[in-house]
Amino acid sequence: MIAIIDYGVGNLFSLQCSLAKIGFDAVVTSDKAEIEAADRIILPGVGAYGDASEKLKSTGMGEIVKNEAAKGKPVLGICLGMQLLFEKGYEYGEFDGLGLIKGKVVSMADVIPAELKLPQIGWNALEFKKECPLQKYIKEGDCVYFVHSYYATDCDYAIAATTEYGADITAMVNDGNVYGTQFHPEKSGETGLAILRAFCELEV
Repeated sequence: MIAIIDYGVGNLFSLQCSLAKIGFDAVVTSDKAEIEAADRIILPGVGAYGDASEKLKSTGMGEIVKNEAAKGKPVLGICLGMQLLFEKGYEYGEFDGLGLIKGKVVSMADVIPAELKLPQIGWNALEFKKECPLQKYIKEGDCVYFVHSYYATDCDYAIAATTEYGADITAMVNDGNVYGTQFHPEKSGETGLAILRAFCELEV
């Protein structure tokens, strides 16, 4: 069973449907016992970093995710959920993340050409930077769907793939049993489903 963390921020049910489509059971939950009993955890997220960080803290979901990750359970953060895996986020202030991956989340406006629009919305190709289990069923150059204005940096050791949007933007990260995709695999067609399948097949 896969636990999709419900902390009030995220595209939860489309993700659940995508997992069902490839034959994996998932429950959308904020129940501690269900999360602890799950084989894998997915942390989704859309919206602002500060709001999401506060909701993780106020609901207790943040501590539960950290505790389960410390036990070696596979954790996947998606979009804002990936950004929350990092130590700090700087979206309209400075906010604490979960600290499961070293690095910070900052505005793309500081690194991309001024003529490019933010948020980055649309399909972009992946460029692999290191081997990662999530790449099992995909190839370099496959395209996935992004919607974001902030990106993870100071995390070279964990970057599994980038995408080019006027600069190299962190697209996929991996540190041990913790994984993240800046893009939305549940909106990325067959490539996204293949990435979700690879996560669901990780040994636990």
